[in-house]
Amino acid sequence: MKKLCAALLLLCLICAPALGEGEIDLFATPAPQATRAPSASDSIPELSDAPLVENPPIPLDCAAALLLEPRSGQVIFEMNANVPRPVASVTKVMTILLTLEAIEQGRISVDENVVISESAAGMGGSQVLLDIGEVQTVDVLLKSTIVGSANDACVALAELMYGSEELCVQRMNERAAELGMEDTHFVNCTGLPAEGQHTTARDVAVMTMAMLAHERYFDYSTVWLDEVDHGDGRVTQLTNTNKLTRLYDGCDGGKTGSTDEAGYCVSATAKHGDMRLIAVVLGADSGAARFDVAGDMLDYGFANYRLYPVAQRGTRIRGVLPVEGGRPDGVKLALDGELTLLVGKGQEQQVRLVPELPESVQAPVAVGQRIGCVRVELNGRALAKLPVIAETASERKGIGGNVARFWHCWPLVG
Repeated sequence: MKKLCAALLLLCLICAPALGEGEIDLFATPAPQATRAPSASDSIPELSDAPLVENPPIPLDCAAALLLEPRSGQVIFEMNANVPRPVASVTKVMTILLTLEAIEQGRISVDENVVISESAAGMGGSQVLLDIGEVQTVDVLLKSTIVGSANDACVALAELMYGSEELCVQRMNERAAELGMEDTHFVNCTGLPAEGQHTTARDVAVMTMAMLAHERYFDYSTVWLDEVDHGDGRVTQLTNTNKLTRLYDGCDGGKTGSTDEAGYCVSATAKHGDMRLIAVVLGADSGAARFDVAGDMLDYGFANYRLYPVAQRGTRIRGVLPVEGGRPDGVKLALDGELTLLVGKGQEQQVRLVPELPESVQAPVAVGQRIGCVRVELNGRALAKLPVIAETASERKGIGGNVARFWHCWPLVG
């Protein structure tokens, strides 16, 4: 009889479509409370090893490109995504990320005043024209870096956080390693031409995901026009270098860059409904070309894909799993993970949950004990595995369990 129950449980799961379709007896229950508040970095998934589309489905007039859905980490398509190359001011994504993290950690404050050094004021390339000894807040410097790609503001932030640009670059490389950016090496914090400085479209996508995990970033990235008051009668106009914030519906962030060696680059993000995409374009021939390619990539992604909630943590699995030598003789199971997949529109019915569970387990079984997993498949291809745990307990039968119940139930006599 127990084997029959186990077989029925497995059959229910094997034949079950993805959650949320109302055709199976799985129902959501509240997820366990986290033991600590999650940080922004906790929400960054690993990028998928293989794109959904083997070859780019649209023309890509650039040296390298990648289209990504950041919630799942799924790459839709890519081209030369692992080829190291310079990316100009897209390098600043890492400096911006470190600044946002420093603010979140309380190491610096947006209202903190920064005295501009000779080194920062002397930076070439794009600038906000800071003077030596000028005082600006972190808020102004971060806005100038994100909106105007200002090298002088970027170096001022690096010096504030780590004492020098060199020490900031050291931390940039450490953070890149922590994020799994295996083909990246930073030499400066601005992206100005430097021997040995390189990254890839894939690594740019990774650090862009990490940057976008900080909501404060969008306070600046959506600014189109602003100005910086230098306090001496001078005012510098800021115009967002990412033209897609005006040209593309839903675009609310990204980072541009261009030098002779890097070509024209952009890592742009846009959101339609509840789905966000990131388009990385490296080595285009012109500023207009990089925005055109990025726009086309985003168009393709939004037109052909959607986010599909496959499972929620705490979702119960129908039936009970037999427990050999246990009281009770079965335990209820639940998922100990959650998953949202990026799927092609119309492919939702092809998502399947396939159990990898034993026919029975030996007592005792504790609440939260790992029992097995459920494999998530799309068109027969395994995409992920979700842990399955015991939602109820079962103690071991026998004299030990009977004695424990005896002492628990025996009334105390004074």
